[in-house]
Amino acid sequence: MQTWERERSLPEVVQDIVANIQQIIRSELRLAGTEVREQAGRAVRALAMLGAGALAGIYALGFLLGAAVLALTTVLAAWLAAVIVGAVAGVFGAVLVGIGRKRLKQVDATPRRAIDNVKENLEWAKQRTR
Repeated sequence: MQTWERERSLPEVVQDIVANIQQIIRSELRLAGTEVREQAGRAVRALAMLGAGALAGIYALGFLLGAAVLALTTVLAAWLAAVIVGAVAGVFGAVLVGIGRKRLKQVDATPRRAIDNVKENLEWAKQRTR
């Protein structure tokens, strides 16, 4: 067992406790920052892969549309085949945009659960202070 040369005063003990708590909080904040940076790095890599895949998909779609035009030129004039494929692609795109707009209007960006939780906590605090 260790023997103390002198007893510490209460203010010294409290000061040590506060310093320890501050050190713990700083350590937790550093850990949280490190975790956020790690997750952000993962997200950036994942987004890069998504972007590369989307770009490849766009090129593939272009080649498929070109192939459709070439296929239709066997029975129609080239300009008419291009117009038909372009019109079909345009209608398809317009339908997708319409669906996307409709779904976007249904999105509620208000954090309802968080607001409700804050209201609950405030009400609880009011009840406790009465």
